[in-house]
Amino acid sequence: MANEQPGQTLQPTALVHEAWLRLVGEGDPQWQNRAHFFCAAAEAMRRILIDKARRKKATRHGGGQVHVELEAATLEAPADDEKILQVNDALEALALEDPEKAEIVKLRFFVGLGHEEIATLLGVNEKTVRRHWELAKVRLFQNIKAAQ
Repeated sequence: MANEQPGQTLQPTALVHEAWLRLVGEGDPQWQNRAHFFCAAAEAMRRILIDKARRKKATRHGGGQVHVELEAATLEAPADDEKILQVNDALEALALEDPEKAEIVKLRFFVGLGHEEIATLLGVNEKTVRRHWELAKVRLFQNIKAAQ
């Protein structure tokens, strides 16, 4: 959320609450460990942001139109939902070829964890996380360029 443009209707607190509701749902989830919880949380937050981007992009919801707040009467810079969807598609392609790197991207990008925290959660060396992060960024960029 820190990388999003101003004027977002989904605030970080709302994102966390929505993710929690999706995680807990009707039942009582049994988390295997802390890493399992954070991986599930990252996936839930990613899905919420992707669903929101798809919904905003839909024609029936004014996709492609500039959103104007009536109270403020100022033009906000629209979020680039197309880029969010491209990143999602690239991330899904990365997950098919290398699930571990995709998991690191989710934990870093959607949960905001640092390299050391991710290493602890996944039970790997911090250098491994840094190396995988760098390679994952390259693969995501390649996947996005290939899709264009």
